[in-house]
Amino acid sequence: MGAGKTSAARAAAAALGARAVDSDHVLEERLGSSIEAYFSSHGERAFRDAEEEVVADLLEDPPSPVLSLGGGAITSERLRGLMDRHTVVLLDVDEETAWRRCGGKRPLARDRARFGALLAERRPLYDAVADAVMLDSSREVVRRAVPALQRLGETPPGTRMIWATTASGEYPVYVGAGLIGSGFSPVAGAGHVVTDPNVDRLYGHVVPAASRVTIEAGEEAKNLASAGRVLERLAEAGLDNDGHVIALGGGVVGDLAGFCAAVYQRGVRVVQVPTTLVAQVDSAYGGKTGVDLPQGKNYVGAYHQPAAVLADPTVLSTLPAEELAAGWAEVVKTALIAGGPLWKRVRSRGAQPDADLVQACARAKLSVVAADERDSGARQALNLGHTVGHAIETVTGYARYRHGEAVGLGLLAALTLSAQPALREEVADLLAERGLPTTLDPSVDVGEVVAATGRDKKRRGGRVGFVLVEAPGDVRTGIPVPDDDLRAAVAELTR
Repeated sequence: MGAGKTSAARAAAAALGARAVDSDHVLEERLGSSIEAYFSSHGERAFRDAEEEVVADLLEDPPSPVLSLGGGAITSERLRGLMDRHTVVLLDVDEETAWRRCGGKRPLARDRARFGALLAERRPLYDAVADAVMLDSSREVVRRAVPALQRLGETPPGTRMIWATTASGEYPVYVGAGLIGSGFSPVAGAGHVVTDPNVDRLYGHVVPAASRVTIEAGEEAKNLASAGRVLERLAEAGLDNDGHVIALGGGVVGDLAGFCAAVYQRGVRVVQVPTTLVAQVDSAYGGKTGVDLPQGKNYVGAYHQPAAVLADPTVLSTLPAEELAAGWAEVVKTALIAGGPLWKRVRSRGAQPDADLVQACARAKLSVVAADERDSGARQALNLGHTVGHAIETVTGYARYRHGEAVGLGLLAALTLSAQPALREEVADLLAERGLPTTLDPSVDVGEVVAATGRDKKRRGGRVGFVLVEAPGDVRTGIPVPDDDLRAAVAELTR
């Protein structure tokens, strides 16, 4: 209720030159009364039985290429089975927005508490049937997403899509096993691949390329010199504004290739094809690109949203164990920010980085980015653990710790600053379970780490605002931290 499915369906149908069919309207025609009146006189059970028959007829013999279904249709096992034949699009809406639109206007929207409980109860079913998720259901956004929705049929079975929306652009995120090597390309023509030798050896031969350039693996290669070499190679290969860059690799490749795409001829398209857990759950989305300077991480960069993202979780099986573990720190960070079902899943022992987890993390991040692309407010929450983490990377010359390992340590420092000892202990256990460090190497100078946080690129007015945690799902941004408290939190990492 209140997701905007009727107007969204009309927009999608108009893009296809057709008319949408709304199951609620068809149902009212068959009942000979309004849904509200029938619900009141016959009760919910009779209404659901009637709804099931109408929706089943529509799904078995669609009168239109676009159907909009009532929010309760997914509670029928029979209808969920019939939906398997179709592309099911979920219009994701938060409880506050949905209640504002329909509170007091529907039979099941009379009581706010019950309304929230109903949404929480149905959400797992919505997520289970959805082939695609729209984070913005406005008519123009839906219309622009239709070609990407149609292309889902070209992807390997089981692939799901999220339509990412930002102030500067929109793009599809495809998540599915077997995407790399399937021949599916979300952008016409062969791209110019940027990768590293390890990824090129494993997957370079299955990704068609107009040209190919490799950079050294590891954070130490994410610098201006590497960017210069990539830009020169792209120019030599004749990349123009009709072409695109393919970032095939982990976070380093994605950041550097995205930056090169942002500045090459003042901007060309980039398709992110993340091959590490860090990249698949975090860095491939949101458009932050950049390279490091000796003075600080990501000191040179640009916001440049991708043209598309292809995340294939099967490639994670080729990662070294320590690289997979490093990515888990970003999973924990995202779960702490999102709370709810994602935190419940991540805190459970034995959780695995499969397609569902990758999609859930991507969706959580993209929801934040949709509200704040340029880090002016809500997006700052995504920096949880990164202020101290980046400082550790800078002080150690980007050589001692993988990015995820440093972020894990930064999370622990943030939870100390948040005065959350029990949560800190739980997160430390989750990190240790994956083989991640929970203490700082004694050779790392605490004072240098503290000083490096003061040079963080996100500082405003000469001060760094920290992201602190009240509880999973409740994080606060821009919090000033006294120097002594920061030093104590970093020092605790040495114990």
